[in-house]
Amino acid sequence: MTSVDPQQLLTNLRVDIDRIDLAMHELLMERGEIIDRLIEIKARQGGGSAFRPGREASMMRAMAERHRGLLPLDTVEGIWRIIISTFTYVQSNYSVHADVASGDAAMRDSVRFHFGFTVPFLTHNGPTAVIAAVARSEGDLGMVRLDSGPASGAWWTVLVGEAAPKIIARLPFVERPDHPAGMPVFVVSKPLAEAAATEVRIVAISLDRWRDGVPAALAEVGAEILGNAAGGVGLSLMVAVPGALDEAMLREALRKAGAGDIRMGDIGSHAARFEAPHRPSRS
Repeated sequence: MTSVDPQQLLTNLRVDIDRIDLAMHELLMERGEIIDRLIEIKARQGGGSAFRPGREASMMRAMAERHRGLLPLDTVEGIWRIIISTFTYVQSNYSVHADVASGDAAMRDSVRFHFGFTVPFLTHNGPTAVIAAVARSEGDLGMVRLDSGPASGAWWTVLVGEAAPKIIARLPFVERPDHPAGMPVFVVSKPLAEAAATEVRIVAISLDRWRDGVPAALAEVGAEILGNAAGGVGLSLMVAVPGALDEAMLREALRKAGAGDIRMGDIGSHAARFEAPHRPSRS
C-alpha cells in the first residue's frame, strides 16, 4: 500500500487555495468591466442614482441564507459590503457623512464595516449637521444613530418635505446579537427617484402632547416609536410603520389613543432587516 505524504497533501491544498484566490481576483476584475459598461449605459440615459438599497437588501438576504461552512458570516458580510460600496463609488464618487457627537469609535466601526476605506468618511457634530451636509452635496450619504440622544432633539423633522433628504436604509441589515458593527444607524441620502426599499416606512408624527395610550395603539397596527422629542408646538415622534400600512389607518390608531391634532410626513423607508439563522459556534 502506498503511504500518503502529508507534505505533498499540504502542497496540493495550497495549490487549490492559490487557484481559488486567482479565480476570486479574476471575478472581481470582471465585475469591474461590467460596472464600466454600466457607467456608459447610464451616461447615455442621462445618469441616475448609483444607490439601489432594495437590490442591496435582496442580495444580502440571499447571501446570508446560502452561507455555510467555517468562514464567519461577519467576514462574508464585511467583504460583500466593501465590494458593493466601492463599486458604487467607482460609478459615482461619494462621501459618507457621520454623526460622532456621541463618540467616534462605534460610528467609525460602522462606517468602515459597511463602506470600507476607499469611500471618504467625514465627521459632524450631530444628526442635523449630517443631514445638512447631505443636502448640500451632489450625491453623498449620511449616517445617523437611531438613538442620537436627547441633546439632538427631534432631528428627524428636517427630513420632512419632498426635496429634503430621506432615510434609505437601516444598518446593519443582517440582525444578530454579536454583530461587529451592531450599532443601529440610518443611512440618509437625497430622495431616490427609484430603487428605494419600502418594506418599512419611517414617519414623523407631530402631536399636541403625549398620550399614554399611543405606544399600544401604534403597536396594534404594527408600528413602533423609534424616537420622541419636543418639536414645533408639541411633541414629535419618529415612527417605523409597515410599508403597506396606509395613512388613514395610522391616523385612526392615533385617534383611538386620544390624539387630537395630528400632523405627519414620510421621512424615508428601508428594507426589513434579516435575522441571521443561529449557527452554533465550533467547540
